[in-house]
Amino acid sequence: MEPLKTYEYLVLARGRILGWVRPLSVEQYGRVFPIGLGSLARVLTHTMSSEWYYIERMLGHDVPPHDRWPIRDEEPPGFAALEKAWAEQAARTRAAISGVRDWGKELEYRIDGDNGPEMIRASASDIYTQLVLHEVHHRSQVLNMLKQLGVAVEDIDFNAMMYKRRKL
Repeated sequence: MEPLKTYEYLVLARGRILGWVRPLSVEQYGRVFPIGLGSLARVLTHTMSSEWYYIERMLGHDVPPHDRWPIRDEEPPGFAALEKAWAEQAARTRAAISGVRDWGKELEYRIDGDNGPEMIRASASDIYTQLVLHEVHHRSQVLNMLKQLGVAVEDIDFNAMMYKRRKL
């Protein structure tokens, strides 16, 4: 896997999704569905803030408790603010990915999990893999919500967006 190429795919696919969300009303953006975190606003905010968290961990930074994160899905920003913040974050994410020199390096950090404090040990590659798969997991929820809102969505698979093609 090529980490930067994979991240560029996430950004391209995310761009299409954000393009489908952009014209929705505030009510549609916040509408509650019986899947995922319940709304486009919360799922998209959660996905963005999780990316921030994973990159902070990959860089070896301490992460403040969840209630002090800069953006949290419990209080999702409006769509325009989210889109702007995610675009700014993408530049930092690219820089962080480019800066990893040892993808196998083990990182250890403490979290206050649902069942009490835990020590987590994972490689930079493990954390990056979680970042990628986590976004894809939540993207499926967003696509489901968009379809329920009547939005026509297109194929955003990696091969459809990233493979080089030529007519025969």
